[in-house]
Amino acid sequence: MKEVCHILGVHSAATATANGVDYARGVTAAHPIDQAWLSTGNTGAKNYDEFPDETEITRIVEANPASMLGVEMPAHTPEAVAAGLTFEQALPAAAERLAALKEAGRFAAFGDVAVAYRISGGEEPVFYGVYCLVDTAEISSAADEPGKVIRNEDVFIEKVKQRNELNQRLRHLLSPVLLLQSTRGDELHAAVEAAIADAGEPVSSDTDESGRAHEIWAIGGEAGEALTALAGDGDLIVADGNHRSLAAQVGELDRFLAVVTTPRSVAIRPYHRLVKGLPGAATQLVEQIGQIGATVTEVDGPPETPAEGGTVVVYGRGRTWEIVFGDTEGSVVDRLDHTRVEQEVFDGLLGWDAGDKRITYVGGDYPASWLAEQVDAGRADLAVLIAPVTVPDFIDVNLQRLKMPRKSTWFVPKARAGLAIAELPKG
Repeated sequence: MKEVCHILGVHSAATATANGVDYARGVTAAHPIDQAWLSTGNTGAKNYDEFPDETEITRIVEANPASMLGVEMPAHTPEAVAAGLTFEQALPAAAERLAALKEAGRFAAFGDVAVAYRISGGEEPVFYGVYCLVDTAEISSAADEPGKVIRNEDVFIEKVKQRNELNQRLRHLLSPVLLLQSTRGDELHAAVEAAIADAGEPVSSDTDESGRAHEIWAIGGEAGEALTALAGDGDLIVADGNHRSLAAQVGELDRFLAVVTTPRSVAIRPYHRLVKGLPGAATQLVEQIGQIGATVTEVDGPPETPAEGGTVVVYGRGRTWEIVFGDTEGSVVDRLDHTRVEQEVFDGLLGWDAGDKRITYVGGDYPASWLAEQVDAGRADLAVLIAPVTVPDFIDVNLQRLKMPRKSTWFVPKARAGLAIAELPKG
């Protein structure tokens, strides 16, 4: 399946004003949600791609049947697992589950609204963003493609296929693409904060597994138009949701669901790898890494995430190594530790594609000690720990229209699934 690159829609002018500020500077890629369904409680969940162990999804849905994970990951509900259903076989149950949640009053309907979003209470700064619809035609995945929405990572096609099938069957968009407003981020930050201050009590509040509070407010009328006009004015970088945005293109949707946020609202944590099914011992692979020109040093103690780029830590059952790859020519992306691991270790030494099922991508919500436990318990042969990319470097890479390696940025805090969903037009 190839990425859809043609332009599908048209721009619309932004002329709204809110809080005394005129946000009209031209055209915008973002718009209020025509038909939004906002959570009334208990539907919130991690996004479907945040789980290195998918059995955790089943446990969450079993404990909370109202969790949106039961709709997003239908093959992992307790009923589907017991019956051995595939993703495609479980899709009808996903549609039934969503309809039942709406019928039970788990969601309330709102028309033509922007949804202001605040996340607070974590280690990160307070997050401000706005749920809205963004023109699919504005997606650009290469330097020669026009568009305000810059998609920056390679994708796994099977995930795109499943996301598109879910969109088409349910006719609802369940999880947002997280977009960084890199042009007018400070203005958007202040505008969302002001809109929340004027909006009173939130429509819904949800607490995630890390104790962060996720709150949403429905902002209609001119104020909602102003927020989306500002949100969609300038370069929007895909921080999370590369597969979701491509699924919108593959499904030929005019618009996709997004949360547009600001650089001040987010941080990037590490994105690690667990490896199983090595053809030999972990020590053998480490020796081979040294033979291709990297400096390999065994160190005492358990593995720790490198403080900064340039050093990769590898752990294999009680032994920890620090690896420094040799100098290489090319772009800043070519020199990233993520790229070197993918190209020189997985592809070069093991002959594995980055999408090989023997590689598990583990986001920064899981500490180094958890990865070591997986290796020590025999659930993986090797852990590869990589320092996080910085937010300024991420923005710079994208504005240069370069492409990040797969699963190289774990943005926090994560937008929570199941708080705001968008119903697609019929037909």
